[in-house]
Amino acid sequence: MFTGIIQGMAKVREVVSEPGLSTFVIEFPEEQVQGVTIGASVAINGTCLTVTRQQGNHLYFDAMQETLRLTTLGTLQPGDDINFERAARIGDEIGGHLLSGHIHTTATIVEILRPENNVTLWFELPDAWARYIFPKGYIAINGASLTIGEVAGTRFNVHLIPETLRATTFGNAVAGQSVNIEIDSQTQTIVDTLARLGYDRPAAL
Repeated sequence: MFTGIIQGMAKVREVVSEPGLSTFVIEFPEEQVQGVTIGASVAINGTCLTVTRQQGNHLYFDAMQETLRLTTLGTLQPGDDINFERAARIGDEIGGHLLSGHIHTTATIVEILRPENNVTLWFELPDAWARYIFPKGYIAINGASLTIGEVAGTRFNVHLIPETLRATTFGNAVAGQSVNIEIDSQTQTIVDTLARLGYDRPAAL
C-alpha cells in the first residue's frame, strides 16, 4: 500500500531487456535505501515493483510484459529520472490517499501552463477512464497523489506548487509525455456501483 506522497527522485542506470521481461537498475539517494530488503515493494512512477537485488544504493526490479504494456515503464531509458515511494507501514501518516500501485491506464500531457509561482498540466486519457474523473477528486499521476482541477471531456488538469515541481519529475514535464494513472479506488467503486443500478455517468463529451 502507498500514500501517493513521493519520497524523492531516483535515476535509471541500466535496463536489461529479455523476452517478456525487463530488469531495471535504479540508483536511489543513499538515505532512501536504509532498511530495504529483498522482496520489498517500491512504487516506481506509481507502479508497484519488487526489489529483487541490492548493490549499495542501486536496487534491481523486474517488470513483466503485461506491466510494460500497461504502464510507461517500457519507455524508460538509462539516465531517466523516476518518482519513487517505498511501501507505507502501519502507523505512517497518510498525507495523500491510499494507492495500490496498480496502474489502470496512461494519459498524455497535452498542455503546460506556467502562471506565476505554479504550473498547470493538462492531460488526456482514454475515454473508458474519463467516467472516473471529477473536479476536486483524487488521482495518482506517476505515483503522486494529486487533486483534479478542471475536467473537460477526456481532459483534466492539475495545479502544481513549486515544492511538487522540485520534489518530483513533474518539474521536467514536457507536452506529449505519457504518464501512469491510478484511479482513486473509492471513486471507481461508487461510479461502478451506480452504473450497475442504472445511474451510469454519460460518456465524455
